[in-house]
Amino acid sequence: MKKNILSIILFLFLIPSAISHNEHYKNINFLEYELYRNNEPIGFHNYKFERNGENLKVSSIIEFKINKLGIDLYKYYVESTEEYKSDQLIKYYAYTDQNKKIKKTYIDYNKEKDVLVISGTENQLESPKEYPVGTWWNHEIIQAKAQLSGISGRIIEQTVTFVGKEEITLFDKTYNALHFNFKSSDETLPENKRLNTDVWYDEETNIWLKASFDKTGHWEYRLKSYK
Repeated sequence: MKKNILSIILFLFLIPSAISHNEHYKNINFLEYELYRNNEPIGFHNYKFERNGENLKVSSIIEFKINKLGIDLYKYYVESTEEYKSDQLIKYYAYTDQNKKIKKTYIDYNKEKDVLVISGTENQLESPKEYPVGTWWNHEIIQAKAQLSGISGRIIEQTVTFVGKEEITLFDKTYNALHFNFKSSDETLPENKRLNTDVWYDEETNIWLKASFDKTGHWEYRLKSYK
């Protein structure tokens, strides 16, 4: 009960800064993350921010590979673009090469229906316009009832818990962080479809610092640099 109350208080504290993620990232042009599996670096995840008045374009690339004895066993590459106007997502596109299995996901804002229309390799559906794409840079995801998978486009209903305040060090830089856990609300989902991710945000700036989850190993995204 105490943790739930604290979570509510924290959400209320974050709301003024979370109203506009455009404003929040106005001085950020680039985010660079290093990706680890079982504490070994295997790839990267980078974001590029471009602005034009009320418009924001966020381009992202994820690339990693798992190898053994010098042989690549698994390769993963994602290239995506998010476009916002006055903080409303109006267009999203992702191209995924998952070990030579290609997936494409499109999300478009339908102004007439006031919904997000999702289409792609795996899903064809509509979503409330408030649901964010599950790209952790956007801290508005903390307050959302659900997030949209950037890879498949499926709607993931979520439960968000505030774990606590922590001091974490990434690449010799120490941050005062807010630690959250994101879980699928539907616990009957198959394990490979179930969300269970821990995410840390900088207490002062709300910048996404770190994410971790367990799935065929322990995975971590760690902020390496930003400018």
